[in-house]
Amino acid sequence: MLQTTRKLWLSRSVLFGALLLAMSCSDTNVLGPGNQLELVNEVGTFAWQVTALDKVSQTLTYSWTNNGTVANVNKSSSLNSGSATVRVTDGAGVEVHSGSLSQNGTSQTSAGTAGTWTVTVVMNGATGALNFRLETP
Repeated sequence: MLQTTRKLWLSRSVLFGALLLAMSCSDTNVLGPGNQLELVNEVGTFAWQVTALDKVSQTLTYSWTNNGTVANVNKSSSLNSGSATVRVTDGAGVEVHSGSLSQNGTSQTSAGTAGTWTVTVVMNGATGALNFRLETP
């Protein structure tokens, strides 16, 4: 009985140690206070900005009210490595915009349904600063 208990304890200790090692060796992070997340989420205006990213991998999803059928998209980021994208779906759940946040500039979403739109930001090993804005024209 004592032998079985020791083996069980040892195997659990090895598993726990392996999990701790895997977590400490991770090359990815999530957003924290040092990234200075700034968010404006008002009817007709959605603005999102983070700074000092260091290998951040995370997906964030927001609901945004757009009373119009299109939105102007302005991207102004400085991505040094990794990738970051923004995806926007309209009030009916149809994708109206998807693009890399490393491609700066101004564009417009496809026409969609007014209402509650969904804005999804996906970061994979992102290092640098990200900034974009959506506005109803």
